[in-house]
This record gives sequence, structure tokens and C-alpha cells, in this order.
Amino acid sequence: MINRVLFYNSGGGIGDAIQILPLIDTVKTVFKSANFFYLCSHKNHFNSTLKDLNCRIDSLDFGIKYFGFRWWHALIIKNNIKKHNIKTFDLIIDLQSKIRNSLILKIIPHKHFISSCLNFKLSKPSLNIKKQKKINNTILNAINYILKTNYQLNEYDINKIDKKFFVESEKLLPKNNYVGLSITQGNVYRKKEWPLNNIVELCNKLIQNNKTPVFFIEKNNHELINKIKNMVPSALFPEYETNFSSSALVTCLGKRLDYVVSIDNGVMHMLSLSKVPMIVLFGPTDSGKFAPDYKNSIVLDSKKLHNTKNVSSITVEEVLNAAKQHLNY
Repeated sequence: MINRVLFYNSGGGIGDAIQILPLIDTVKTVFKSANFFYLCSHKNHFNSTLKDLNCRIDSLDFGIKYFGFRWWHALIIKNNIKKHNIKTFDLIIDLQSKIRNSLILKIIPHKHFISSCLNFKLSKPSLNIKKQKKINNTILNAINYILKTNYQLNEYDINKIDKKFFVESEKLLPKNNYVGLSITQGNVYRKKEWPLNNIVELCNKLIQNNKTPVFFIEKNNHELINKIKNMVPSALFPEYETNFSSSALVTCLGKRLDYVVSIDNGVMHMLSLSKVPMIVLFGPTDSGKFAPDYKNSIVLDSKKLHNTKNVSSITVEEVLNAAKQHLNY
């Protein structure tokens, strides 16, 4: 009987959280009567940035910043377990693959422990299964192996979002022939942005084809917004024209678009929940791991196309060709 479940995620980005949404939703559906907790190294986005997606989950807080990234965290956890009388978890799901983090996490009392570290040798019981490219599939396979079940992964149900966001998205984008563009990165340590001159050239081609460019840029990025407005006067900035500030609005706006051209970032993952057709440009990050996993998602990976991690090597022509071949160009 599974009554208490703990998820652990060491990734700090919004995209990292969105990617595991289907898994969390599936596990919640499977173990309907269980209590669920979320332990993270950074921030519980489900209860903050992503709260309007209505997938909230209680936090387990040991009062440690960057949980699992320091060996001395093990001592704090041991003390907290005794001090707060933390009960045994029936299932702990480790969503990362750092050995140190997994060993520290394993100190928390549990009956079953799922971790892909060392080919599942840290799991309890030890598992003889193959690691998949997508973490959701890896973990669900492990659950099925342990419990001798055959659960299938749920897709996120966009109807969980409040109708007010759908209404607002229709007000902001009331017509047709919109193409979304998400061009800014949250992680400053890896260069994932496509050159602005490429984006402007792409917009001009789209406009010639009777498409309206729609940019997804944070409201406070005034300098970039004004620069693009001067270079592409017909471009739209829906988030700049509303009092709403929510990931749910971004997802709903995705339903108003013909398709999206995006780099690997959090907005791309928000839009992917709408299953909008999408071209995603990858440079230094792993497209196999982070690309949206649905039919109309097209990946242009500079490592595969040009044998370089430099996303700038992807040309405007390559993006347009992908749109012409696979999407409503």
C-alpha cells in the first residue's frame, strides 16, 4: 500500500519542473489516496511560478539551500528526521542522477527508493531495467517493475487551467496566422540564445507570408522589447498588454498560435503544454533530454546539424525549411 510519496528534484529551472508534470500527475492518479511531498534543491515552482497550472504539491523542507549538493547535508537530515519525527515514506522518487545527492536523499526513511543512479543500484529494491532518455519514462518503468503493474504516462490536461486565462488569451490574440517566438534564456551559464539579427530576418520572412510574429518576453525586459518593436513594428507582445502574469496564460496563448520557434527555455516548456506545433533550437543542451515529446515538435540541434554547440550556427533558412516541410508555414 502506497500512502506517502516523496519526489526529489535537484533541477532549479521552470522547465525542469514542467517536464516532470506528467509523471507527478500520473503518480497522483495511480495512488489517489496517498499524501505527496516535493523536496527540491531550489524552489517549489508548482506552488509559486506554476501555481496556476493547478498541480500543487506540498513541500518537504529541511531548511537547507541546494539540498543534496553538500555532504554535510546528511548530518542535518539525520538530526531533522529525529527532531521532527519524519515518518517513513512508502516511495521516494529520485528525479536526478547525482550519486552524492541520491545517497543523502536515501537517508530519509523509506520502503521503496527509485533512483537511476549507478544503473538503479541505489534503488530499493535494486532494479534490472534500462534507463530511458526521458526521466518520466525511466521512473514509470521502475514503478511498474517494482509493483508489477503496467501504468501509462498521463499527458498534462490543459483543462486544469482556469477559464479566465483562455478568455484573456483570445482577447490578446483574437485573429489567426500567429507565430510565437521565445528567444530569451533564463540560465545565464550556457549560451542558448539565437542571434537577434536571425530573429529579425525570420520575422520579415514570416510577415511576407502573412504571419504575425508574437514574442514571449518578460515585461521588465524593456530594452529588448523596444529594440524589437523598432526592428519589427508589426510584432505583438501579448504579455506586455495584460495585467495577468502567469505561466498558465503563456500555455493558453499557445493554443492561439499556428506554431512556435523557440530556444531551449522555460517558456518553451510552458507553451509545449498546449501541444502547439513547435521548432526548438538547441545548442549546448541535450535535445534528447529536454525537447518536447510530441508529434509536432521539431528539433534543430546545432550539434547534429553542424557538429558544434553554438546555436548561432543554425540558419534562418533551416528554420524556414522545417516550417515549410512540417508546419503551417
